[in-house]
Amino acid sequence: QVQLVESGGGLVQPGGSLRLSCAASGSIFSRSALGWYRQAPGKQREWVALISTGGSTNYAVSVKGRFTISRDNAKNTVNLQMNSLKPEDTAVYYCRLTALGLEYWGEGTQVTVSS
Repeated sequence: QVQLVESGGGLVQPGGSLRLSCAASGSIFSRSALGWYRQAPGKQREWVALISTGGSTNYAVSVKGRFTISRDNAKNTVNLQMNSLKPEDTAVYYCRLTALGLEYWGEGTQVTVSS
């Protein structure tokens, strides 16, 4: 069983930065693909950034150049560095782990971008 716990959300002004972290339990982390997703009020959940087991990354167009996903297999963590934040980045952010045909989600962390 894998548990994911996100942290680092909060309130930030437009143009500011936040760093989200997701800590995973279990022993399959290094063999897992990882991703960050977000869901704004009244909208469907959307993917934000993905990182493969080999470290290849992919970003949604809306965040490319502003967000950076990274992983630390020694610490079982996946991070999302978010810069130049915009009000439209406001959402609950979730991390997702996929491995061995299974997927796991965290509970989410709220990010609010507002002046």
